[in-house]
Amino acid sequence: MDAVFPLPSPPERTLGICRAAMRFCARRGWAPVAEMPLPNGRRADILALLPDGGFVVLEVKSCARDFLADSKWPEYRQYCDRLFFAVDLDFPQALLPADTGLVVADGHEAELLRDAPSHPLAPARRRALLHRFAHQAAGRLAALGDPAGFAELRAALRAE
Repeated sequence: MDAVFPLPSPPERTLGICRAAMRFCARRGWAPVAEMPLPNGRRADILALLPDGGFVVLEVKSCARDFLADSKWPEYRQYCDRLFFAVDLDFPQALLPADTGLVVADGHEAELLRDAPSHPLAPARRRALLHRFAHQAAGRLAALGDPAGFAELRAALRAE
């Protein structure tokens, strides 16, 4: 009798795609930060700083419903030089816009299927985004070194 394995839930698929996409970035020398808050109030699934100072956003989509229900992804273009979608092998790729890059996850790895066209950021926006990126990344790194101290600080700030 063949074994039947349940399909991963959308949150599990999202997590797997995100991990594979982060590894994809690291293999290319990109510095990725997941769940990066942007100045427009949105949150990029992954914002990666490139070795040349450019930025890419990787928008993770776990299924067709996830993509079709999301109308905010075009707003990420104003905070990156190139925009990619990161999906898994089961995602219907024909849904994705042709003017975005495509990264496909297979287990723990991901491969580039289509590069994203460049739309360079204005220098002032790049500088502000770089500052925000560095602040966010440094804060997360410091929190890893002292989780209890940062939990206390967050609790104290919420109480104010």
